Amino acid sequence: MIIGTRGSDLARTQTNWVKSFLEKQLNMPIEVNIISTQGDRVTDRPLRELEGSGYFTKELEEALLDRRIDVAVHSYKDMPSSCPDGLVLAAVSAREDVADLLIMRRETATESADEFYLRPGAMVGTSAVRRETQLLAHRPDITPRDLRGNVPTRLRKLRDGEYDAIMLACAGVARLGLDLSEFTAIRLNPTEFIPAPCQGALAIQMRGDDERITGVQTAIHNLDAAIATRLERQVQSLFGGGCGLPLGVYAYRIGDAWRLEGFWFSKETGPVRAGVQGTDAAALPQELFEHLSASCHAC
Repeated sequence: MIIGTRGSDLARTQTNWVKSFLEKQLNMPIEVNIISTQGDRVTDRPLRELEGSGYFTKELEEALLDRRIDVAVHSYKDMPSSCPDGLVLAAVSAREDVADLLIMRRETATESADEFYLRPGAMVGTSAVRRETQLLAHRPDITPRDLRGNVPTRLRKLRDGEYDAIMLACAGVARLGLDLSEFTAIRLNPTEFIPAPCQGALAIQMRGDDERITGVQTAIHNLDAAIATRLERQVQSLFGGGCGLPLGVYAYRIGDAWRLEGFWFSKETGPVRAGVQGTDAAALPQELFEHLSASCHAC
């Protein structure tokens, strides 16, 4: 079996985790194939300026269809809202912490009346429109600036003073085991600062005709994570799909019910927040979409 992955430190770490589980479950040798994606190659422009979608997944999917690899490991939040014909989502991993992390150089952090501890006018690096628009909704005085590169590169740019602060996913920092003690790091509550759909989960993609899917599911699949991410992706699909949308969705259990928190931004309405809850999980994505998009339709 051959696993395909991107070449970043985080992608390799995530893939090695998957590889170890599959080797134990399937009892067979597994090879890792590093594949460069458009998002890896084009680092001098914001992702929002690139055409199409699947900036970090398309080449891996092509390798699956061409049978150059048997399994693709993705950060689930990077995946478009649908799989190409012939491919399936074989498994979803248990989620790491879904929250976003605001990381500041100590000399630029300040006592603040809010949870961000940012000095007035601080320059904050992020490549996600979702993070940028939510941060501006809380702190309109800050200056967002595009930030590209892998996680260690982004931290180096912060350390070198190119930014006052940067934003990263808690999951990536945790998986890499990074020491952030030289910085001030603030975990943003995911029920208030809404993460990307599927943030913190890994998606295992395979060909639909591969008989080894059951073994992969047994080794990796987490039912609660699969339900939560499916609900989040359904909202994403209702907004047109794509990982570059100014959209945050977070689904989580509360007793026997599910709750979905959502954030949406449009130039016409500005930031919109909504939350829905109920025991009929299948109805919640449409309900949240209607709440978030109602103000857009009223324009």
